[in-house]
Amino acid sequence: MIRHIVRKEFTDLLRDGRFRWCAAIVGVLLLVSLGSGLVETRRAETAHAAARDTAREHWESQGEKNPHSAAHYGIYAFKPRLPLSFLDQGVDPYTGTSVWLEAHRQNDFLMRPAQDATAGQRLGALTAAQVLQHLVPLLIILLAFGALAGEREQGTLKQLLASGISRRDLAVGKALGVAAALALLLIPAAIIGSAAITLGSTGPAAPPFARGAVLTAGYLAYFGVFVLLALAVSAWARSARTALVALLGVWVLNGLVAPRVAVDLSKWLHPTPSAVEFARTMEREVGSGVPGIERPDRDATTARLLAEHGVETVDELPVNVIGVYLQESEEFANQIFDRNYGALWNRFEQQGTVHEALSIAAPLLAVRTLSMGLAGTDVEQHRHFAAAAEDYRRDLMRRMNGDLAENSRTGETYLADADLWAETPAFQYDAPSLGWVLRNRTLSLAMLGLWLAAAFFIAASRVRRAAVA
Repeated sequence: MIRHIVRKEFTDLLRDGRFRWCAAIVGVLLLVSLGSGLVETRRAETAHAAARDTAREHWESQGEKNPHSAAHYGIYAFKPRLPLSFLDQGVDPYTGTSVWLEAHRQNDFLMRPAQDATAGQRLGALTAAQVLQHLVPLLIILLAFGALAGEREQGTLKQLLASGISRRDLAVGKALGVAAALALLLIPAAIIGSAAITLGSTGPAAPPFARGAVLTAGYLAYFGVFVLLALAVSAWARSARTALVALLGVWVLNGLVAPRVAVDLSKWLHPTPSAVEFARTMEREVGSGVPGIERPDRDATTARLLAEHGVETVDELPVNVIGVYLQESEEFANQIFDRNYGALWNRFEQQGTVHEALSIAAPLLAVRTLSMGLAGTDVEQHRHFAAAAEDYRRDLMRRMNGDLAENSRTGETYLADADLWAETPAFQYDAPSLGWVLRNRTLSLAMLGLWLAAAFFIAASRVRRAAVA
């Protein structure tokens, strides 16, 4: 019986011109967003690879110079684009994807497209994630709002139930009919997306496909929530028009109101300093120090080295005092950076937790956070990359200052040659594993599961008590 209901519902939807037009519009937008996302990702990868090679070439060809001057010369680090990032840009347009690594400073990230975009351009940015999160639920509502309310208005619901069809079978058949119609739209998009991942991935295919499988399951759960909510409202409403208005209200609350409220509330609960204020705080603390962090003193460093080596003059020291003092200054500044950047990153993650917690009121907040995490474009993975880049910067400074301290003496003019630059390892970054990502997205997964379970029980309850006429 369910099979017959599914076939009948599916056939009716295919014959409905409204469905064909809506599905065509959503499908075209989805394909365009997939294509533009893939092109943008490949363009960014090509640009980053060229810039990375150029930066390394400049580093190795800088000629003879003082190692600490080379540390100031610095080098760029570029955040790689993961295969799924073409689906969801996440925070990358706002955080940047490259950073300049130099002595005495932990710099902000560069190449932030949102910084140069107008408000209209930011609003008009189209990604596959936005289509899936906003437009597909709207399509589901347009397909399912009259599933039961429409039958009641036409007087056919009483006839269907009188013929022996149970309410449960009718509701299941209606839901599967809507799902089958959606499959005509989503399956081709999934195939194209999988092909894009295969073509766009420069590494093993398994990691992106593992992330893609979890992402697919997350979106299917999200769509399932809307199918079940549409059935529940259609069973409750006295007319199809009432059901449509109520479901559109749910869609507006989920897709437009809740995200804005989440942003404002998270900023109010966990405020962050402005970029100018943050930079001034860092400059002040590095310049004057803070309680609990001892500022290095060159005379004290000299006295300590003399005592350690048992000599009386600087000329007798087997190391260059300047190199040792410069590294101590780096270590002092690093403590200031850890103090300030650590607090800032924690605030960002606290804001993210507020977003995830508020998904109790809107499932979009949960699926959006999960989508960014699996695409590798969330705040946590940006912090992971920033930490790796900073570790590399600190190791680079230790190498440069260490070479100055060990291979010269105080007062000498020392120039390192190309061998030192070539021996310095290039920056390498390994993205976190799928397990690491899912551990950070536990709350989003739980909220999405809670929504799916709640929607199922609400739909089952409303269908059992649905009025016949």
